Amino acid sequence: MSLATIYGRARVGVASPLVTVETHISNGLPSLNIVGLPEAAVREAKDRVRSAIINSQFEFPTRRVTINLAPADLPKEGGRYDLAIAISVLAASGQLGDANLRAFEFIGELALSGEIRGVPGLLPSAIACHKAGRQLVLPAENQQEAALVEGDSVYATQLTEVTAHLLKLSTLPDCVKEVMQKTAIEHKDMKDVKGQYQARRALEVAAAGGHNLLFIGPPGTGKTMLASRLPGIMPSMTEEESLSVAAVQSVAGRKMGMDWQWSERPFRSPHHSSSAAALVGGGSIPKPGEASLAHCGVLFLDELPEFDRKVLEVLREPLENGEVHISRARGQVTYPARFQLVAAMNASNEAYSGEKNYYQSSASQKYLKKLSAPFLDRIDLHVEVPPLPSSVLVNAQEEGEDSASIRRRVECAVARQRQRQGMQNAQLSGRQLEAICALNEEDKVFMQQALEALKLSARAYHRVLKVALTLADLSDSDVTRAHLMESLSYRKMEKTLAMAVSS
Repeated sequence: MSLATIYGRARVGVASPLVTVETHISNGLPSLNIVGLPEAAVREAKDRVRSAIINSQFEFPTRRVTINLAPADLPKEGGRYDLAIAISVLAASGQLGDANLRAFEFIGELALSGEIRGVPGLLPSAIACHKAGRQLVLPAENQQEAALVEGDSVYATQLTEVTAHLLKLSTLPDCVKEVMQKTAIEHKDMKDVKGQYQARRALEVAAAGGHNLLFIGPPGTGKTMLASRLPGIMPSMTEEESLSVAAVQSVAGRKMGMDWQWSERPFRSPHHSSSAAALVGGGSIPKPGEASLAHCGVLFLDELPEFDRKVLEVLREPLENGEVHISRARGQVTYPARFQLVAAMNASNEAYSGEKNYYQSSASQKYLKKLSAPFLDRIDLHVEVPPLPSSVLVNAQEEGEDSASIRRRVECAVARQRQRQGMQNAQLSGRQLEAICALNEEDKVFMQQALEALKLSARAYHRVLKVALTLADLSDSDVTRAHLMESLSYRKMEKTLAMAVSS
């Protein structure tokens, strides 16, 4: 047989389109050509494949070999096609007999010795292969990722092991979930926080509803300390969310068990000197940024006004849609980015004066002006974190409520939301929210007066309702006037921030 067709997978964001590797051997001067829009690493595959085949005791055909990677308009990059190319050459030259190769997909980079090396971003390929109903042959280094998918995947360390499996001389080991070993992460506990009861309550509400949160106050009041304890009270991820997070981490080249843990929500805290590309992703070959690496987790921005204003503006789209769309000359890539934003900021870059009009001072207004109104409008909870009295700091002996107790309440509230609408309240659309959170006539009048007094936008109004719904879920009841009032209390910094950014 002089023509062979083998299946592999490309990597385009968190998608993994099918790539057909077609090899044709014809008469002519010995050569090996790869076509189908290959990048430099793929063009170099011909040298790796030739040496791997020879060092695995097979014959490399001394004829004209043409390899086509279809579809031709999809850019191919990386060494993930090496194994598929090698198998297609062996099949086209008749060295694999009548093996049923269309039932398999192959992914892996080859060493010159024939060893199969791991590749980044394998998990999306394993998911796509499972949906296609084929068996995936992959490197042993990636077996833990493939084990996350309930599919037919096997792993190998050498090219000879793969050929023996295809010829039914031996069987490759399956990727099974037992190979996963989760290392427990010890989260920081809420009981370490002294005082700050409103901030603690806001953290609980944010965790229960998936709401964005802004802490604002003088230096040293515990804003960063509070934010770092949010992961310890967040609800457990569903299987679908865990796979979605794992896919992003895999595409980013991060190792499970080392850089991230299965079923643990990510917590990302980029420095305020980060660029826009660092936050949302970028590069000639677009890679996920901090917003996508925080998918289904927390993106913590400390010292918020110190971030460049243009950098913060790029977060407006993912905050609204839960996705990041990156356009480059070679194509477009979409990464999931449904994160929970938690930000902390001082009201001024000067020392705390202790005066009542601290937030209205010229220095504070100038500092707050670094933020835009549309960006702040996308944050559900604006919470002031005031300085603690010295008596509380010095004499406080009683510990606050621990994270485990708070998390139990959060889990109950989230279970109620998932049963009712299949998602957390922060993800509700306007129509869904109006159907679930229907107000009576008196509450409608009350909210209309509140909107006019606080000058809230339509977006802010919906966010107030979402927070009120979360408060009702925490108390296992319907939305009442008390829930609406508490929700509005978390927007009491609205006027101060709006005056600064609009002046």
